[in-house]
Amino acid sequence: QVQLVESGGGLVQAGGSLRLSCAASGRTFRSDAMAWFRQAPGKEREFVAALKWSSINTYHADSVKGRFTISRDNAKNTVYLQMNSLKPEDTAVYYCATGQSLDDYEYWGQGTQVTVSS
Repeated sequence: QVQLVESGGGLVQAGGSLRLSCAASGRTFRSDAMAWFRQAPGKEREFVAALKWSSINTYHADSVKGRFTISRDNAKNTVYLQMNSLKPEDTAVYYCATGQSLDDYEYWGQGTQVTVSS
């Protein structure tokens, strides 16, 4: 069983920055992929960024490229999402997820709210 605990959300003004953290426990080979998703009110959940513990590659949605960066600390089993130049449209609940591959996320965190004021 894998547990994910997110932290770091909050209220920030447009143009500001936040860093989200996702601490994973019980990590096994089934949880090689780690990702961030978000869901705004009335909208579908969307992919934000991802990486694999077994690879140096990272992946970011076009809407956040150049502003958001996913990274990891292997020793802490923690994945981060550094969010810069935040916009009101980035307001959403941000979820951490993990799974065996980049296309299959089996475990999800509880979510953390990010609110960007204009």
